[in-house]
This record gives sequence, C-alpha cells and structure tokens, in this order.
Amino acid sequence: MSAVLDEALLEDTGRLLDADRAGLLRAAATAGAQVRATWAAAVEAGVGSQGALDGLRPRALVLLARAGTEQAAARLVAALLAPTCPCPVVVSEVAPPWLGALDVVVVSHRGSERDPGDALVAEAVDRAVRRSAHVVLTGPAEGPAPAAAAGRAMQVVPRVPGLEGLSTATDLAATLATTRALGLLEIDGEALADRLDDEAERSGPRHEAFVAPAKALALRFAEHTPLLWGTDPVATALAGYGAVVLAAHAGVVAHSGPLAGASAVPALAARLESDTAADSIFADPFEDPGGDAPPPRLAVVSVREDLGTRRLAEDATRRWPSADLLELDDVELAGDTPGHDAVRAGVLGLRLDFAALYLGLATGTTGADPADAARPGVGAG
Repeated sequence: MSAVLDEALLEDTGRLLDADRAGLLRAAATAGAQVRATWAAAVEAGVGSQGALDGLRPRALVLLARAGTEQAAARLVAALLAPTCPCPVVVSEVAPPWLGALDVVVVSHRGSERDPGDALVAEAVDRAVRRSAHVVLTGPAEGPAPAAAAGRAMQVVPRVPGLEGLSTATDLAATLATTRALGLLEIDGEALADRLDDEAERSGPRHEAFVAPAKALALRFAEHTPLLWGTDPVATALAGYGAVVLAAHAGVVAHSGPLAGASAVPALAARLESDTAADSIFADPFEDPGGDAPPPRLAVVSVREDLGTRRLAEDATRRWPSADLLELDDVELAGDTPGHDAVRAGVLGLRLDFAALYLGLATGTTGADPADAARPGVGAG
C-alpha cells in the first residue's frame, strides 16, 4: 500500500515549510547559486581558459560517479556530449585500467570518512593520479579523495554546500566547466544559473499547484507508478535522473527509458492503455484488472525542440491522452544560447527534484531533520 498523499499540505505554505524540517526545499532552491559558485571555483582551480586543460585534446573523458544522483547527472552530461564529442565519454564507478596521461577524469565526492562510496572514489582517484591522468576533483577540501589526490588534482571546492542528493547543480557545473575548457561543449554558466533561479522561484513552495509546475507534476504522480520516457538520448538520461530522485526523495519506484522503446515493455504499455480507459466516467472501478497495483502515469520527457522529437511526443500524447509532457513550455531559450540543450536539461532536472520533494513531503516519507532521530519522542505519531 502506497503512502497517502496530503494534497492540502501542498497548498498550505506554512504547513509545507513546517513539514520540511530538514530544509530540503531551501537546499533545492540554491541550484543557481551552486552553479555560480562552482563555476567560479573551477576557474580558480585551473579549469577554464588559460588553465591546465586549455588546448588539451583528451584521448577519453571519464566521469567517475557514485551510484545515485551523481551517476545520473554524469550520464546526462555523457548524453549531451554524445552527438559531437570527438573522444569516448565513459561513466563509471571505478577508474578504468587503461587510464593514462592523455585522459581527463572528473570526480565528485562528499568528503566522508565513513561513506563506502567515498572510499571507492578515493581508490579511483589514487589510480588516476598514479597514471598521470588529468583529474578534476569536486567536493570538500578534506576527505579520502583529496587525501588520495595528494595535491595532484585540480580541486574544485563548492562554496555553496548542498544536502545529500541535492548537489546535482554543483556536479553539473564542475563537469560542464571541464567540458567547456576542453572545447567539447560550449555553455554559458551564467545562463544556466539564471534559468535555475527562475525555475526555483516558479516551482517554489509559495505558489499553488496550477502555477508551480513541480507541484502539479507531484500531484499527477501521486498514487501512481511514474513512467518517465524520453524522446531522445538526452531526454532519456534526464528521465533516468528523475527515477533516481523519486526514489531518493519520495520513496517512489519509477520506470525510465526511451519512448521509442515502449514496445520493449509491453505489459507497462498495456497498463497505460487500460489506465486511459479507466479515466472514462463510465469505467467500473470494481473491474480494474490491475488489482491493488498503483496505476501507471506516463510523463513524456522532451529536452530538444527539433521536429522529430516533437512529433514523437505528440504521437505519444495522442496514444496515451493521460500522459504529461515534461518540457520547458514557459519562457523559451533563444536558439543561439550556448549549451541550449544542457540548460534546458538542467532546468528540467531541478523541476524533477522539486516534484520528488513535494511528493515525499506530502506523503510524509521525507522532510524530517536527521537530528530528530536522536531526540526521544520527536516524530512519534
């Protein structure tokens, strides 16, 4: 049985902020500030024009990331690079054995001595620097990974600390700054930060659901199994990110994949057909073939604006009228904005962060201050 959604909570700003004792919504809203601070820190660390990577033509770009939001964000960058990148882009949890002096490695860490994930990151950093790879290390100044680097990495220390699972903007900024320095992807960091600020304001807790797209998305996903299907590789990677944050912040299991691959999951597609039929006012809820299983809710994720992806999205919404189209439909970016797709993907990623947080808060599955667990009686029903 899934947790019951308290829909009224999302419309009551005071109750919503009281429920968010851990300050998750406030942390998510710092995404723009994270990008600005990390971009500046990257330049100071030598990642940028006139820096150590200037003019380098890498044999391979390796994005080392722990499982979770870090790895999902790395896969998103890899998808953005894929169409034009002249070198292989590898997303991995461990350092490949073939690393050498012609390779660039981007690593994110959390600076924790007790986190097994950071211990693995430290091992990877040690191998990378011993093999003379160019290493960009993003995270606190102290911890196992910086110790393993022993001063042989370009260390980008975030100036805007983020909570666990809500530092995607920092990881994206460091990685995108690296790709820009290598000439692999042109992007305007300030434009990305500005748009993230806009999304944080629009999807913020003080707006009602018909104004805040993240709240509307949370309500659509409530008591359903979210299906996030992308219209292209970048959108599919973003869909995968959405599935990760729904699990992390709302305890919701979601399915993600390419829209064109819907035929590979025929049972889910069939459930979508039956769910559409059940929306009819003449439908008999006692004849629901799905039983107690939560019905699926499809969100078609679209990042690019080309004709092919738009037709795919339109065909999907005609086939499944209950589907939502997750795209930037408010203030469109100028077509010549550097890193157009990367900016759109970053903004939609933040919208998914907020939607997952709202869903978690409204079902009571997230929001507690970790310190509450140490105080007897706090949170008792």
